[in-house]
Amino acid sequence: MADLLVAQRHELLLRELAAHGALRIVELAARLEVSSATVRRDLAELAEAGKVVRVRGGAMLASRRGVPNRVHLRQRTRALRAAPAAEAGPVLGLLVPSMRYHYPRLVAGVRSVAARRGARVIIGLTDYAEPRDMDRIDDLVASGATGLLVTTAEGHRTPAATLDRLRDTGVPFVLVEREPQDPYASCEFAVSDHRQGAYAAVRHFGALGHDRVGLYTNGGPTAAPVREGHAAAVRSLGLDPSAPVVDGGRPVLGSAEAARHYDGFIERCLAGGTRAALVHSDHDAIELARRLRLRGLRTPDDLALIAYDDEIAALAEVPLTAVAPPKHELGELATGLLLDRLGATEPPAVRQVALQPRLVVRASCGAARDGSPSHEPPATRS
Repeated sequence: MADLLVAQRHELLLRELAAHGALRIVELAARLEVSSATVRRDLAELAEAGKVVRVRGGAMLASRRGVPNRVHLRQRTRALRAAPAAEAGPVLGLLVPSMRYHYPRLVAGVRSVAARRGARVIIGLTDYAEPRDMDRIDDLVASGATGLLVTTAEGHRTPAATLDRLRDTGVPFVLVEREPQDPYASCEFAVSDHRQGAYAAVRHFGALGHDRVGLYTNGGPTAAPVREGHAAAVRSLGLDPSAPVVDGGRPVLGSAEAARHYDGFIERCLAGGTRAALVHSDHDAIELARRLRLRGLRTPDDLALIAYDDEIAALAEVPLTAVAPPKHELGELATGLLLDRLGATEPPAVRQVALQPRLVVRASCGAARDGSPSHEPPATRS
């Protein structure tokens, strides 16, 4: 068959893919009795014409719109599970909104467990500004993912419609730093308990004698549970509820708009007698401290601060006390949940696990005398 015309090879390739749903390049080359290089070249031409979709190590038929539909994705998943694997072990598709700030440690946790247990990780990036969550999920499944770790860009609570679309892929999944909007949904997830983290920060301020604790958040997915934890602490500890609670949205860091939000929050705190604030995130807390200094005010004397995230809090001019979500541990835990499910002969019970963040005490809250951090180990709630 080596002397087949290009058009004939293309027709045979399409027939093979139609019959089997998805095939690897080595299998197509054997069936057509041509080299793998020839098959790759033919698939590239067919993909450019919108007739096939290239995936890692092989190809599948395109839908009418030139992208894999849900039926095709399920076919590909079944075909690749049945086909001889080019590499041993499961393939984990990891969706994250960014590879900056919060996520590198989480990804490191995922990779460490995957490496120990013989799994491969492929990553898909969505975006907070223009979410493409399901497009990226479809890409991961088409690329051979046999399990999914999913952090969507749409918010901390995942709506039922998104869960339904995830189930439609036919691939097991675990939500990471996300939980279902419906608290009774049967869905595995692993999260940092941001409510507990915020509560611990407000409780610490209360123990230091503050009766008003403000809150500044930056519009991110973590903002909602942080607000809930702050409000719960204010109620249960009997603190003054008049302290300002502000969400500054997501302006560009260092912009005039961001500065207006910071200055407005500072003015409300000082005008109402609030001398302590929880600030999400580290960047925002550092900028707030800088805006205070420009006014001739100091941290913690004029406004004590606790940051939320603990990525760069220790590097601030006045080292920031911070709530530290256990990101690396979370990545490890979520990966373990998914691999347990993929490797089980019988479906295990659905597990929903929350890890409690640490409170790392430094100078900015007025409690650390020697500048050395202190913290408590994370707790697990499941």
